[in-house]
Amino acid sequence: MSAGEGREGRHLAAVPDRPPAAGVLYVHFHPVAGPALTEDTYDGLLALLAEVTPVVQALPPDAALLDVRGAVRYFGHDPAELAALLRVRALARYGADCTVGIAGNPMLARMTAHDGPPGSVRTLPDDAQAVAAFLARKPAAALYGVGPATARTLCAYGLDSVGRIAEAPLSALQRVLGAAAGRRIHERARGIDPTPVTPDARVRSMGSEHRFGSDELDPHRRRRALLALADGLGLRLRQSGQVARGLKLTVRYADGSSTTRSRTFAEPTAHTPELTAAAYALHAALGLQRARVRAVALRAEGLCDAQLVAHQLSFDPEDEKARRVEAAVDRARARFGMAAVGLASAHHVA
Repeated sequence: MSAGEGREGRHLAAVPDRPPAAGVLYVHFHPVAGPALTEDTYDGLLALLAEVTPVVQALPPDAALLDVRGAVRYFGHDPAELAALLRVRALARYGADCTVGIAGNPMLARMTAHDGPPGSVRTLPDDAQAVAAFLARKPAAALYGVGPATARTLCAYGLDSVGRIAEAPLSALQRVLGAAAGRRIHERARGIDPTPVTPDARVRSMGSEHRFGSDELDPHRRRRALLALADGLGLRLRQSGQVARGLKLTVRYADGSSTTRSRTFAEPTAHTPELTAAAYALHAALGLQRARVRAVALRAEGLCDAQLVAHQLSFDPEDEKARRVEAAVDRARARFGMAAVGLASAHHVA
């Protein structure tokens, strides 16, 4: 390994005093064994990503982009810790490993993920010097958006590395590649990519799971877990501007088996009391009695844009009051964190 390569490697190393990483993740899935991912598995993996953040952009057939800046504050974990959690869950639920690149924008996150063997989490610090060092010695063809023909053209003019492209005058690149392409390559060689992570229609559900410390027999403790899950789901739905058409409950037992039940709402909702009531009803309908429960999970399904859904006006003053209180709680949590306001209904299930 050359000295330059050693310096570049250190920029991606997990050292404690590095600058904080930005919050864009590029995730590339690959099965541990067997054929390529099926479409159903891919959809399931996208839903798994949506458990961490609603800002998920599908890149079929086996990749996705995530913006986890909101999730970092919500969960209290940095991007690398969230990425490690996603790897464990993907492997446990779908038998798929993933390579994750973390950086300040989609282009850098993608390049960071590809900067080494599959099956790891790699972070590029959100620091101008680190970004410049990471890009400098990469070949022109490694720059996202530079295809073989463009790379050959650049190399013909001696611009065979990203560092040399970054140092070239914008006017020279525009003469060689054209005005629009020259400007785009000029910006990318400097690590600039203004493209946002754009959620798309493939993210159709959002879920969360609670695993008990030991096999849980107490139905009241299970209801408290469901209350916390419904509260978190409601907040995430409202933060992302989405509503759910239905709710699915999954109960996992000590022997490894599970039971799933679903309910469709009369109208799409992100209202925590409605999500909680549905979760309680689904749980009660199972008649578990003395079942040894290992985990419970809720998934909001059929997600759609809240602004595109007509809301039936309510003349119930208590309902309107509850929604105003809910909005105030959301604002307090957004400002001070989840611990700022406790679960208002906790006493009902104690």
